[in-house]
Amino acid sequence: MKFEILNQPLHQTETDVKVVFVVKKDMSHLWIEDKESLELLGFKGESEETLFIPNNRTLYVGCDSLEADEIRLATAKTLESLQKATFKTLRIGTYSNECPKMSFMALIEGFILGSYSFNKYKSKKEPLNIEKVLICLDDYSNSNISMQSAQESLKIATVIAEATNFAKEIVNTTPHDMTPIALAEVAKTLSSLPNVTCKIMDEHFLQEQGMNAFLAVNRASVHPPRLIHLSYTPKEPKKRLVYVGKGLTYDSGGLSLKPSEHMVTMKADKSGGAAVMAIFKAAATLELPYEIHAIVGATENMIGGDAYKPDDVLVAKNGKTIEVRNTDAEGRLVLADCLCYAQELKPDLLIDMATLTGACVVALGEYTTGIMGHSSELKHTMQKAASKSGELSGTLPFNKYLEKLLKSSVADMSNISSSRYGGAITAGLFLDNFIEEENKEKWLHLDIAGPAYIEKSWGYNQCGASGAGVRMNLYWMLEENKQ
Repeated sequence: MKFEILNQPLHQTETDVKVVFVVKKDMSHLWIEDKESLELLGFKGESEETLFIPNNRTLYVGCDSLEADEIRLATAKTLESLQKATFKTLRIGTYSNECPKMSFMALIEGFILGSYSFNKYKSKKEPLNIEKVLICLDDYSNSNISMQSAQESLKIATVIAEATNFAKEIVNTTPHDMTPIALAEVAKTLSSLPNVTCKIMDEHFLQEQGMNAFLAVNRASVHPPRLIHLSYTPKEPKKRLVYVGKGLTYDSGGLSLKPSEHMVTMKADKSGGAAVMAIFKAAATLELPYEIHAIVGATENMIGGDAYKPDDVLVAKNGKTIEVRNTDAEGRLVLADCLCYAQELKPDLLIDMATLTGACVVALGEYTTGIMGHSSELKHTMQKAASKSGELSGTLPFNKYLEKLLKSSVADMSNISSSRYGGAITAGLFLDNFIEEENKEKWLHLDIAGPAYIEKSWGYNQCGASGAGVRMNLYWMLEENKQ
């Protein structure tokens, strides 16, 4: 799909179909030419409501407001409504609220996110027919955006949305095809970007580094583990940002075997790793002024004669010992060693991303990322960026009483809590044991277990992977760059 920005009114532009958004119950705007027909057919302009008028080839799409995420949703709904039509080109005006640039970005993101389709394994492909979108700088609210600002917004929004779709593609790919080695090969392709290097470390490196928790998780897999380290180093960077992602290309639960119905979506356990790679890709493409590192612990958690066991005691990279009481709490073991490795880079900001706990889904619901950490300011800025990006997030508080539930009688800590309650927080507190004191105020833990992969479409997200966490972190970087 190609975009073209035109500095001319919507009614002077010719395409196969015209798209008009209708703000709920507001039929007064001059772009709405079919008021009588809309009223006759009961169209009210409610969110996700659509109506096509054939005689003048106009698609009306309802939206509750002109907030950025409502624009993303209306734009994606546009493509869904035109999926089976044969139209090749469409035209649309711009829709601004308080920030024309943000609204314009939302429009582009909605088209790109909404156009994604995972058909890799389909024998019959059903591609979207829309090839070109003409965007007229003819604004619904008379809050004009300049051609220069529109072109800049188009570039940024395209990179962000395409990076999100890049993460979706990785997550949706089957565990047979996306093994730890295959994931490392994907990471290598990013080394073609300017100022980017990629290091792939194998099991021998992990042994040398004493990353025994990571290695234990991998023991029963026929696929060897890989530690992926991507680096982007521009001239005179403002800060050093280090991202760590959980890259479980498949998780059977190990000897603490998952029920069969819970195994079906476990290809999504690499969502954290996919997200940090996508964030890295977009930031390097946009040449943001930060030194950025993306670290992914790629492995499988399988069963076999050499599988790690409940009752094992593991020694992590920082020398702390972990009693294994449940082999299905494996992601935190991989992250523990990867976080120790990451801190050797002396980060100004350290963020880990993982589909870590079902408890986070219980706490916040399927669609929402859990944000945890020690710094209230850092949590607040990330939640604010998430809101601007359209991602849903909620903060979960650490407390000393939950921390006590990780105590072990035979090791420094247990890998699971002694209570069924507060599981998302106790998982975060487990990771906190591997954060050095000097980095605690610089660290955020993002549990994306809820939104990373859902087996139904929602909003502008298709069934399957959503690229959770990608947009919120890129919006955070863009906001920080303004400071």
